[in-house]
Amino acid sequence: MSFQEGLSNTATAKSGRNIPVAIAVAVGLLGVVAASLYFRKEFFVLVVIVAVCFGMWELAKAFERRDINAPLLPMWVGAAGMLVSTYLAGPEALMVSFILTIAGIVVWRVIDGGGQHAVRDCTAAVFATAYLPLMAGFVVMMLAQDDGPILVAIFILLAVANDTGGFFAGVAFGRHPLAPSISPKKSWEGLAGSFLLALAVGIVGTAVVLDFNPMVGVALGVLTPITATIGDLSESLIKRDLQIKDMGSILPGHGGVLDRIDSMLLTAPFVYLMFTAAANLPTGPVV
Repeated sequence: MSFQEGLSNTATAKSGRNIPVAIAVAVGLLGVVAASLYFRKEFFVLVVIVAVCFGMWELAKAFERRDINAPLLPMWVGAAGMLVSTYLAGPEALMVSFILTIAGIVVWRVIDGGGQHAVRDCTAAVFATAYLPLMAGFVVMMLAQDDGPILVAIFILLAVANDTGGFFAGVAFGRHPLAPSISPKKSWEGLAGSFLLALAVGIVGTAVVLDFNPMVGVALGVLTPITATIGDLSESLIKRDLQIKDMGSILPGHGGVLDRIDSMLLTAPFVYLMFTAAANLPTGPVV
């Protein structure tokens, strides 16, 4: 057995997933994202809307295990409106459309009959709206800038570096659990791998590709694993509370769409703010 085969078998055993299938699906998803960013920005906005709507559907189905019925249709309509308006009009449009979506959810629930669990259902829907389209709106704001496709590509590569570095470092060296009560398979060694690979992508992406101050890449390389890990653990906490392993099964080897984008959601606002601040910094090394 070769080293690669041994590592693949170990990774499959530790993760409980078919690693070759997971890699094939990940490459396919990255291909779709790359094609949409290359041809037209609007295509990528559509990809984000589809991903967010699938994620909201998975979350709504998961809520049903606790007899929580979040009104999905106004959530979908609001999510699409939030992301399109954000692309066209910026941050103010994101906040206004978010508020309108919340209002629409409440009105829909009242018209739909209210009932004794109306407050709980609306609260779950508002949470899902803040968790998915509101966070994804920051990715769309990156996209709307002049060099938007490059900014989004670096953001996605940072997320991929975090996941990839964490996974393989965890498989090869993981001995000390990071949060055993929430996600037993995550380790401190895996987190170290996330930092190393994210730092490499952050420095190369910002200093070489964007010609930003190299310290911006260092900051992104440190920040991304922290926010991504918190995002991943937060979704794991939700799944543990709902007593499910994955949010869905639409992506072989990964679970659901939300399982794939959970770490990106919380990371997006911070990366957007870092890129915005970096545009005002001098380039070149700090003396």
